[in-house]
Amino acid sequence: MAWSIAEVARMSKVTSRTLRHYDEIGLLPPAWTGSNGHRYYEEAGLLRLQQILLMRELGLGLREIRAVLDSRLDQVAVLREHHRRLLAERDRLETLARTVGRTIAELEEGRGNGKMTRINKPENLFDGFQAPSDTEAEVRERWPRAWEQTQQAVGAMTTEDTERWQREVTAQMIRMAEFMVAGTPVSDPAVQAEVDVNHRQISRFWTPDAAAYKGVGQTYVDDPRMRANFDKIAEGLAVYQRDAMAVYADARLS
Repeated sequence: MAWSIAEVARMSKVTSRTLRHYDEIGLLPPAWTGSNGHRYYEEAGLLRLQQILLMRELGLGLREIRAVLDSRLDQVAVLREHHRRLLAERDRLETLARTVGRTIAELEEGRGNGKMTRINKPENLFDGFQAPSDTEAEVRERWPRAWEQTQQAVGAMTTEDTERWQREVTAQMIRMAEFMVAGTPVSDPAVQAEVDVNHRQISRFWTPDAAAYKGVGQTYVDDPRMRANFDKIAEGLAVYQRDAMAVYADARLS
């Protein structure tokens, strides 16, 4: 069974113009094109479009999405991880909604009595909120000079520079994920060559010694935001990257 581009646009709420763009950049080619020039999609195309939209929701760019879809990563495992994250975010938002609803009820009760509102359980005000990360402050405290150099370098980057750097970083993460999924030891020369790419990426801003480079790897695991960026590619990638960086630091930076 096949669906026309108009039917796919209607079902997915993605415009026909966007679908044509996805075809032009090789992200989502149709199953075939009719004699009238209209694109037609089969079930595999619809599933690929779903994955594209899921990864867009998670903040990945089109180049990064194509790299993930075209890689050797297990697509079912990738979808399973997306599903887990979506369920976790749904639960968090439901808790947050209950928190706000409970606060509204208590405020309205106090207003109706003409009395100052009293919160019965103050800790309930904060159910569902995510704790802010302390990693950024820790990095600034442990490596103040490196932090300053990084901020200066980032501030000097153009939009094009930033986008190019982000593409390079994401491509390197995907290659590391492929090694991880294949069960390649972190000490393998091919893995260490990729870590060298990571080290050179960081050295564009500052040059970490062995201890600092290990510390950066640990922040990939400890900082929820950083870890989430790695685990968008493949679950467990942050830990794999950290371990590979520790091997590199001991061998090349000590």
